[in-house]
Amino acid sequence: MFRKRFARLFLAASIAALLPACDVDRLNQLKPGVSTGEEVRKIMGQPNFEWKDADGTRIWEYPRTPEGIVNYMLVIGPDEVLREVRQVLTEDNFARVKAGMSQDEVYRLLGRPAHQQRFTLQQETVWDWKTWVEPGMTWFFNVHFDTAGMVTRTSTHFVARG
Repeated sequence: MFRKRFARLFLAASIAALLPACDVDRLNQLKPGVSTGEEVRKIMGQPNFEWKDADGTRIWEYPRTPEGIVNYMLVIGPDEVLREVRQVLTEDNFARVKAGMSQDEVYRLLGRPAHQQRFTLQQETVWDWKTWVEPGMTWFFNVHFDTAGMVTRTSTHFVARG
């Protein structure tokens, strides 16, 4: 029994370790201030979403949710050069989510959520992002929105895995 449980845990941990390793290998090939937008697309693939700022800067989203615990935002300057690589699922960014923010503002800050769920009786929608995985437990950061799509509060929860 112990061997089977250990084997399953080892296999799951190995698979989970490989996913971020692929990203690390890819991201290590990119050099802010040097790599071009074309190189970013060749190495990272097509972004999930793109934001365009008034100055011509573009932010490309590469989410690794729902299974991963990272979402990457790559900033491409108006000159088509990579400016910055950000992993946005951080405690600092979670703390920036405040009541009154719109869904668009939260999406731009944290990227695509792992899950979106509507609670009709509570008249709210909750988005969550996986933030931490430990043996037997997965933690999530939650953002609660009212019917107008504005943040009312944040919370955390965990799901026991067995």
